[in-house]
Amino acid sequence: MPGLNGVLETALYVEDMDRAREFFEGVMNLEPFTADHRFTAYDAGGSTILLLFLQGATLETVVLPKEMGTIPPHDGEGRLHVAFAIAAADLPDWEARLERHSIAIEGRTHWPRGGESIYFRDPDGHLLELATPGVWPTR
Repeated sequence: MPGLNGVLETALYVEDMDRAREFFEGVMNLEPFTADHRFTAYDAGGSTILLLFLQGATLETVVLPKEMGTIPPHDGEGRLHVAFAIAAADLPDWEARLERHSIAIEGRTHWPRGGESIYFRDPDGHLLELATPGVWPTR
């Protein structure tokens, strides 16, 4: 039976792409590696890609150039959740960074395996989590 090698991409749908880029680049310190008017792609560490899509801008099939293929329509709404893996030693620096940017930490969890998570919101209300090792058996 074929197996999986991990989650390659995760997506958030945003109301204002400029505002979202300002947050993810300014607060989260992510570097975009490709973008256009409807999406931005970030290296989220390891082999994970964070995709931001402008809400409603991906409702039609995208035909890629030079017979590369197509991407079917998709969209999302509501407050979604994404957890970013961080080193335990980096948690205090992240807390200080969020405070400098006036980002409220809404929740904190001390997990039974020793991991710790903090939770906060992006400008679109998505719940973002920074999680240290020890949250899941595989991390």
